[in-house]
Amino acid sequence: MTSLSSRVRELWTDTKAVAATEFAIVVPFMLLLYLGGVELGNGLAINVKVTTTAHSIADMVSQNTQVSTAQLQTMLSNSAQIMSPYPRTATITVTGVSTDSNGNAKVQWSQSYNGSSFGNGRSVGSTMTLPTSLTGSANYNLSFVLGEVSYVYTPNLGIPITGSVSLVDSFYVFPRCSTNSPANASFPYYDVKITAATTCTCIQHLQQKIC
Repeated sequence: MTSLSSRVRELWTDTKAVAATEFAIVVPFMLLLYLGGVELGNGLAINVKVTTTAHSIADMVSQNTQVSTAQLQTMLSNSAQIMSPYPRTATITVTGVSTDSNGNAKVQWSQSYNGSSFGNGRSVGSTMTLPTSLTGSANYNLSFVLGEVSYVYTPNLGIPITGSVSLVDSFYVFPRCSTNSPANASFPYYDVKITAATTCTCIQHLQQKIC
């Protein structure tokens, strides 16, 4: 009995391998925290690229008075490179939107690119709901270039928990120059038209509606 009680006492007070036991308990949580941080970092980095791509495609198109479909497609494919080094599978859409004398906004033209093929984007003639910041009489009879990007991010390790996450952003940009206005052309005014390229003769921010 003495020997048994002694052994029990020794086992109770034995501290050997405590660190190893604690390490085995903590490691799964440490790995989860580390890998979760990596996945979160990737998601945030891709989201920044989505925002940059949306702004870039709208900005590139807004620098033209007129563009051809081929030129639009070149801009779309070039802007897709911003997503590197992540897979360039984002759907990028650029759209010309114009408002009439009552402020109603409609699509004038639209093109999209999904990383492998081009499409028509938004339906021409469809009605758009503008952000609150772009409503009001100051933005009647005016055009905008809308850049939109959507990206489906699939975490390598978090699929059972989060599934795929859709990252979306959009930007409205005023055309930088135009050769048409209520004084010398027909509606839509101050827009970027899809025709053969021409030289811009007006270098004005068109929110001012002057040339």
